Amino acid sequence: MDLSLSTRTESGRSVVVVGGEIDVYTAPRLRDQLVELVDSGHYHIVVDMRAVEFLDSTGLGVLVGGLKRVGQHDGSLRLVCNSERILKIFRITGLTKVFPIHESLEEAVAASDGA
Repeated sequence: MDLSLSTRTESGRSVVVVGGEIDVYTAPRLRDQLVELVDSGHYHIVVDMRAVEFLDSTGLGVLVGGLKRVGQHDGSLRLVCNSERILKIFRITGLTKVFPIHESLEEAVAASDGA
């Protein structure tokens, strides 16, 4: 399976909708998208992962890298995920303490973090 990516702006935040698999082969596309957003001044990003079916360590690394990148600009990177299988990966790795993870896009976009 491939990776689908689309980006839009919603309530002052950049929303990246991701679908399919985020793995060693597809993660560079997500990384490039996050880098491009930050480089163009978008520091409050929501990654909608509700359609993600697989996530490996490379994908986790890309998300952590994106978080660090927006953090350099006092920004935020929030995740939307309601797949128990994907959430389990975040729990096992301890990344639930690092990322704000929301069940709905509306909740993530409405969350207050200075944007």
